[in-house]
Amino acid sequence: MIYCVEDDQAIRDLMVYTLKASGFEARGFENAPAFWQAVKKGLPRLVILDVMLPGEDGLTILNKLRLSPVTADIPLIMATAKGSEYDKVIGLDSGADDYLVKPFGMMEMVSRIKAVLRRSGSETGKVKDLTCGPVKLDEGRHRVEVAGRSVSLTLKEYDLLKLFMEHPGQVFTRDIILSSVWGMDFTGETRTVDVHIGTLRTKLEKGGDLIRTVRGVGYKMEVADE
Repeated sequence: MIYCVEDDQAIRDLMVYTLKASGFEARGFENAPAFWQAVKKGLPRLVILDVMLPGEDGLTILNKLRLSPVTADIPLIMATAKGSEYDKVIGLDSGADDYLVKPFGMMEMVSRIKAVLRRSGSETGKVKDLTCGPVKLDEGRHRVEVAGRSVSLTLKEYDLLKLFMEHPGQVFTRDIILSSVWGMDFTGETRTVDVHIGTLRTKLEKGGDLIRTVRGVGYKMEVADE
């Protein structure tokens, strides 16, 4: 799925139409709130992001994506105004993978998307199998097993486990976990993290021992051979 964040409806609709006609799945969003709401429900393979958006602009969105461990590796192409060298430089320095200069042709857009996906290794849309000790997460089937036995998790428990397993040994504060799993605009308490960690440990049984509390900081998933 490719997410196109563009406030001009005519351009946005044309981008989505072209991508679908080229064999991609695509969705369009007119502003940051709509985009973040979609990201909460599912991560895209690639994002095309207009710099000039109402409210939260494209560069701010880009910085937030790169700061979160959940979204940091999503390939991203910035769309900049013609002659806006400053936006291009800032975007690339902030972690954009490529840029398109408006007005751009739809075939150029498709070509750049394919090139970025090839460089990022995402062109085939391959999903990951993650293993840590007795715990195995099959992203393709959205399935978790502990010592070969299937474990039923809620969506947030699954996302929490996936975050840990993608970054074994890395310590996450409660605030980073809230931002990464619950979303950038989550306004609840950090106690939410502790509750979900507790239920996740229980469901994982012996695999739950790998999720360690780092006193005064947060949590991490222990590397299995430590």
